[in-house]
Amino acid sequence: MEKTWNNKAWFMVLPVLLLVAFSAVIPLMTVVNYSVQDTFGNNQFFWAGTDWFVDILHSDRFWAALGRNLLFSVIILAIEIPLGILIALNMPKKGIGVPVCLVLMALPLLIPWNVVGTIWQVFGRVDIGLLGFALSALGLDYNYVNDVFDAWVTLIVMDVWHWTSLVVLLCYAGLVSIPEAYYQAAKIDGASRWAVFRYIQLPKMKRVLLIAFLLRFMDSFMIYTEPFVVTGGGPGNSTTFLSIDLVKMAIGQFDLGPAAAMSIIYFLIILLLSWIFYTVMTSSDEQA
Repeated sequence: MEKTWNNKAWFMVLPVLLLVAFSAVIPLMTVVNYSVQDTFGNNQFFWAGTDWFVDILHSDRFWAALGRNLLFSVIILAIEIPLGILIALNMPKKGIGVPVCLVLMALPLLIPWNVVGTIWQVFGRVDIGLLGFALSALGLDYNYVNDVFDAWVTLIVMDVWHWTSLVVLLCYAGLVSIPEAYYQAAKIDGASRWAVFRYIQLPKMKRVLLIAFLLRFMDSFMIYTEPFVVTGGGPGNSTTFLSIDLVKMAIGQFDLGPAAAMSIIYFLIILLLSWIFYTVMTSSDEQA
């Protein structure tokens, strides 16, 4: 019997495709257009070719911001992934504690990014903030506005507080999907707690860990609102990530050509690194 295809579903998807084209593709084409042209105002444009891309790739400012971005993402992943797994392993699987823990874990994720930045900006102030005042009372010279180390610690702790819950919820979803028969077989064999985690829980969490890893990498690598609100990219340029530097270049300096070129390079770096992470993690999963 010959199989027939019903193409009516495409008409239902068409509005979504048009919306995506309007909200994503058209702005992207605009950025590409600016990246290969130069303007002196009055809506007059001049062909620049790849000059802006060459200038960005030879700029110490770009590589310094990229290095800060990579360092921040590595630290965030090194803390949030293991911490999320640890919390998920210790969450209750049955009883009234399950909804309570899930609600508590979800609360930080519901707070908008600019509000998170404002909360920690006030929280870390020495004069009125609880954290800043408490650390000063303990004799610690804490000031995230003037000290580079304090600024980085504040941003890292803030991000861990805000986004570890996402890793926890994803890992918890992977854990509760494991059939009870696996644990019963491990108990009969006398498997240790570490063996259960190594050979049962961790393999079953690989898919959700891949999602958590990619989401947290992309979010941390594109972070803008929180550090902009808390430190403004300072002290100096110590917390000026690529996103903040891009906004400064586009809006502050109104260098639309270099800003467009940087945004495309920024996008390609995220795409490339995400593809590398995905390929490595899926290939290791297939070999296992």
